[in-house]
Amino acid sequence: MTEGNVTITERRRKTRNKMYRYIYDSHVPVSKQQLAKEMGYSLPTVQQNITELLSAGLIRPGEIQKLTGGRPAVGYTVEDGVRYSVGISVSSTNIRMLITNILLEQLAYKTIRIPVFEESQIGRQIADELEVFLKEQKIPSEKILGVGLTFPGVVDLEKDTIVLSPTLRMKDLSLKNVREPIPYPVFIANDSTSGGDAEWFGLSPEERTENFVYLFLENGIGGAVFINGHPYLGSQRRSAEFGHMCLQPHGRLCNCGKKGCLEAYCSAYRFTRDLGISAEDFFAGLEEGNAEYRALWEEVLDYLAIAVNNLRMAFDCNVILGGLVSGYIEPYLPILREKAAALNPFESDGSYIRLGHYPTRAGMMGVAGHFTKQFIDDI
Repeated sequence: MTEGNVTITERRRKTRNKMYRYIYDSHVPVSKQQLAKEMGYSLPTVQQNITELLSAGLIRPGEIQKLTGGRPAVGYTVEDGVRYSVGISVSSTNIRMLITNILLEQLAYKTIRIPVFEESQIGRQIADELEVFLKEQKIPSEKILGVGLTFPGVVDLEKDTIVLSPTLRMKDLSLKNVREPIPYPVFIANDSTSGGDAEWFGLSPEERTENFVYLFLENGIGGAVFINGHPYLGSQRRSAEFGHMCLQPHGRLCNCGKKGCLEAYCSAYRFTRDLGISAEDFFAGLEEGNAEYRALWEEVLDYLAIAVNNLRMAFDCNVILGGLVSGYIEPYLPILREKAAALNPFESDGSYIRLGHYPTRAGMMGVAGHFTKQFIDDI
């Protein structure tokens, strides 16, 4: 039997999916009465779908909700351990891994130093380290939805290659060779694009329909653009390569081989590789009043303000900062906002600049969320 072009079975699935999403997005257990009232379903319909979701192990009874008068109602919440996703970040010096539950909460994290990357062995190195990690955390392999990998470079899914990764100093890396040794579904994406996805996941359902630009500040710089809640990827899936906007013609040499790029002025390399120290040591020295560090940081903030103002001019929406560098910016955010506002001919307020939800592990969270989203969509 069909109703229009939608089968009754599909209509029921959509109802179940909407109900699951409502419970998923709620921060507290939800009663059947609330579901019926807020979603406009009859209590028998709610009861049927709650029973199916319980039988599938997707939800569980929560705490008893205290209502005014009458009999207390049982609340329902998502079963967060029903499946797990893995997010992995590949950089020039290490592999970072994290495991998330279905609520995209981090359960475990690990960094593995890799002194030398052999292009032909990257997939095998990742697969071996992943199995060790999962065994350490006692995560059953059958509960893994998939493994997401981020690379700091341009990912071409049609050619199945990483076209170029300046920070890894790699070109035309075969993604097939990366995927094949890993015994789980694999999704590969650019690190900054995945950081933007993580930011979108972290928003409330209402906020997810808004426009925003995401600026990812790590050893490399990239970003993501969301229009009406949807990512804009560009004609060749190379949108938001903000790190290679030219801020200073004939300026500092960038990893890409060009001069004057944003990445050459504001990436974490300005105070790690270039100074031979860690980011933590740099900002500790900055707080202690190191004059050299203060002068360098002022320059970084000046160029970052130019970049952020350019993004505001181009997209006319909030600019969200993520990645390693963003984790240290909060004490200096008022200064950055002031510098950006001074460049803006239309506004005198820089409050549109915000810090992201995941300053240090955004890419991994976003690429792990790819499988979580698929799982939820299929319920």
